Amino acid sequence: MSEALEKPKLFTDTKQFTHFVFVLACIIIVRLVSEYFTYSEFVSKPFYYTHAEVMDAYIKTKEEKRYWVLKLKSDEGYTFYTTSSVEYDETSLQHTRLRLQLFPNKSMRFVDYLGTFYVKSRIKKIEKLPPSPKERVLEKVASQHQDPALQSFYNGIFFATSIDRSIRDKINMLGISHVVSLSGFHLSILWAVIYGGLLLLYAVLQQRFFPYRHALFDVGLIGMVFLGVYVWFVDYPPALLRSYAMVLVGWMAVLLGMELLSFSFLATITLVLSALFPSMLVSLSFWLSVAGVFYIFLVLQYSKGVKLWVVSLLFMPLGIFVLMLPIVHPVFGVTSVYQLLSPFISMAFVPFYPLAIGLHLLGYGGLFDGALLWLFHLPKQSTEHLLPLWSLGVYVGLSLWAVWSKRAFYLLCTLALVYALFLFVFV
Repeated sequence: MSEALEKPKLFTDTKQFTHFVFVLACIIIVRLVSEYFTYSEFVSKPFYYTHAEVMDAYIKTKEEKRYWVLKLKSDEGYTFYTTSSVEYDETSLQHTRLRLQLFPNKSMRFVDYLGTFYVKSRIKKIEKLPPSPKERVLEKVASQHQDPALQSFYNGIFFATSIDRSIRDKINMLGISHVVSLSGFHLSILWAVIYGGLLLLYAVLQQRFFPYRHALFDVGLIGMVFLGVYVWFVDYPPALLRSYAMVLVGWMAVLLGMELLSFSFLATITLVLSALFPSMLVSLSFWLSVAGVFYIFLVLQYSKGVKLWVVSLLFMPLGIFVLMLPIVHPVFGVTSVYQLLSPFISMAFVPFYPLAIGLHLLGYGGLFDGALLWLFHLPKQSTEHLLPLWSLGVYVGLSLWAVWSKRAFYLLCTLALVYALFLFVFV
């Protein structure tokens, strides 16, 4: 009887899933070959003219020389960095569109080209642009805070803008980069608030006017449209785009009564997005986001039968924090004892995020400024500890094995826990 009531899976058997993976892998290879030909043509040119909008601009000093570092997005869709030694005032590059002469060369790697690369350039013309709707919203949020660091923090967690360097180091020392960088964590909170809030109103209207309608479809559709507009508004951050695709496909899967929390579901979303957007393959934020969801699924798989509050308040925040440490530390070596606060800050962020949005809409966004400044001033110093890259390969391999083996899962947890103890006690 239990088998009859079991939800249908995304794929009926391993063979079907293997065929699907093979087809998408072929599509990804074709897309990469096409991108490589475009890359070869790009780097072979002695120079290249384009228009680009300034996404970020800041001053760096090296050997007593000051220069601007610009992050730009061109009309062709390239996102790249360049530098300029020309002296500009602090506001001259805000709301601007540049006419650039680029000087690509063959030292640029294909991997860099797929992601965000550096290229030498010469600014030919600067055009002032009127503030966009997004920039007006950013200014509205910033106006509610006196401290520039908090202005940067709130615009970062709301609209995926660059975080001020003065606060970025503190965020890394607290181990809460995942809280600041827009990802599925934020999108799931927004989905819960939007869907839950609309459902309360919908339930009242449904009982009186349209009892024949399906709430999951109607309210879910409104929620998906809202989240889609939001992802577009913040310029499609890779981690957020992956999360939106998962929410969208997950919503459709629930409508069809299919199994949702499965590793094949995660693999499907990852492969489809990689086929549609090859740049995802070199996006660190995208893969860290995928890893986070993978370990959520892994913990859920081996905590069946455990009380929900134990899973929600203990296994999830603490387990994911520990399991992600060997994934993060081959790339980011920043270590501080204050990172132990990360699971608790993550839990506190769940109610804080929608509350902060509501306060900013009402004009009282600065209510938590004092508490946030106190939190960001806690860590004073940090150490660096990087794991070798080969350890990442071993750990990922063990993680994949743990999908099918309980012993591998226990070994994985033991290794992660031992590394956490070493990191925060002996380093």
